[in-house]
Amino acid sequence: MSSNPAEKLMLTPEEYLKGEELADEKHEYVRGEVNAMAGAEDAHVIVSLNVALALKTHLRGSGCRLYASDMRVRINEDEAYFYPDVMVTCDADDRQRKTMKQSPVLVVEVLSTSTEAYDRGDKFATYRQLESLQEYVLVDPRKHHLEIFRLNKLNRWELFSFSGEDAMVEFASVGMQCPLVDVYEDVDFSLG
Repeated sequence: MSSNPAEKLMLTPEEYLKGEELADEKHEYVRGEVNAMAGAEDAHVIVSLNVALALKTHLRGSGCRLYASDMRVRINEDEAYFYPDVMVTCDADDRQRKTMKQSPVLVVEVLSTSTEAYDRGDKFATYRQLESLQEYVLVDPRKHHLEIFRLNKLNRWELFSFSGEDAMVEFASVGMQCPLVDVYEDVDFSLG
C-alpha cells in the first residue's frame, strides 16, 4: 500500500484487509479509498495513553474491553475501517473478533491540525452509523479542551464541552468521571 497521503487507492474490503496483514504501517479505509495514517506527535501519544489508562482502571472487572490505536473498528458491513486512538466495547461478540471490533460504545480521537476537520465531519458521520456508539470524544492536545458528542434518549447527538484544568469530564457511556487535568498529565504545551 502506498504511503503517499495524496495518492488514493481504490480497493475492495477484502483487498484492504489482506494488504493490512502485510503492511508496515496502518491504513484507514472508507468506501474503497485507502489512506496511510501519519505518525503522532508527543502530546497526541501522551493524551491517548492518559485517556486509555484512566478508562482501563475504571473498566477493570466490568466486562468491557479497552483498545488503543492498533485495533481496527469495522463500520457498516465493510464500508469503513478506522483505527481510533481509544475505544471501548462491551459487546460479547467483539471479544471473539481477533483483528477488528464492530460495537464500540465509546470512541476517542485525539485531534491534529491535519485531521481535525475530517474527525469532526466525515469521520464522525461514518462513526454515527455504528448502532452501538453512545459517545464520540474529541481531545485537543494543544490545550485543556475536550468535547464529547453523546447520543441522547431522543436519538440525537448532543455536544458536551469541557475546558480548563479544573473541569471534570464525564464519560457517561461507561459511567466514569475524571478531572480534565488528568487527561493532560505530562503534556508539554510549549512543544506546540
